[in-house]
Amino acid sequence: MLNEQFACLTPFSQIDRPGLAWRTKGAKVKENINPEDKWSRQVIGAAMEVHKHLGPGLLESAYEECLCHELAASGIPCERQKALPIVYKGISLDCGYRLDVVVDDSLLLELKSVETLLPIHEAQLLTYLRLSSLKLGLLINFNVPLLKTGIKRMVNHF
Repeated sequence: MLNEQFACLTPFSQIDRPGLAWRTKGAKVKENINPEDKWSRQVIGAAMEVHKHLGPGLLESAYEECLCHELAASGIPCERQKALPIVYKGISLDCGYRLDVVVDDSLLLELKSVETLLPIHEAQLLTYLRLSSLKLGLLINFNVPLLKTGIKRMVNHF
């Protein structure tokens, strides 16, 4: 009888939350996910797969190579070490800046293998987002025992 009383309620895990799939009783699942969020979920899954196999302690370049291999194997379009010119007073200058990984020209990945993420790492990602006019970035530190503690999602508010 108690179960019948609450049969019309939607479980908390299915309550409408912005950016996530939502469901109401008897309705089909509706996707409310923008492209950057779709890619970020898949990239985080790929990064976790890489971390599961390699663990912490390697150089950033090793994680970058393996992550890009994992992304390509999953059919996720990405570009490594993309040049980032600086526009100064209307002139584009190549100052040697490189974006670690750009996914589908919409998501920036800044990879690290450091003991602790510092505010300067966050500032670097935000600056790269602003200069590249990208909206969403992930700062991923592979040098942690549990990868989810090494991921920061940052948004460029233009």
